[in-house]
Amino acid sequence: MAHFALLYTVVDDYLERRGQYRAEHLALATAAHARGELLLAGAFADPSDRALFVFRADDRATVERFVNADPYVVHGLVTRWEIRPWNVAVGAELGLTQ
Repeated sequence: MAHFALLYTVVDDYLERRGQYRAEHLALATAAHARGELLLAGAFADPSDRALFVFRADDRATVERFVNADPYVVHGLVTRWEIRPWNVAVGAELGLTQ
């Protein structure tokens, strides 16, 4: 298993536009979390221009499937996304170390 950071860059009016897609987005994230794939997720504040998701998966394909199904991506709220392999050095108390 490896760790991956998924970074989203969102539109300027993301907070105003996300409402109609939020329940579906959260359901997707909750399902990924229940499967043990998504460990942490959330939007940055001040400014709310990006979001970070931390995955633990066999490969990046798991993260790509999440991105391709995410209504925020499908409906254009995400302007750019990036998947980065992440080497965890500290985090045993959260079950994050490899």
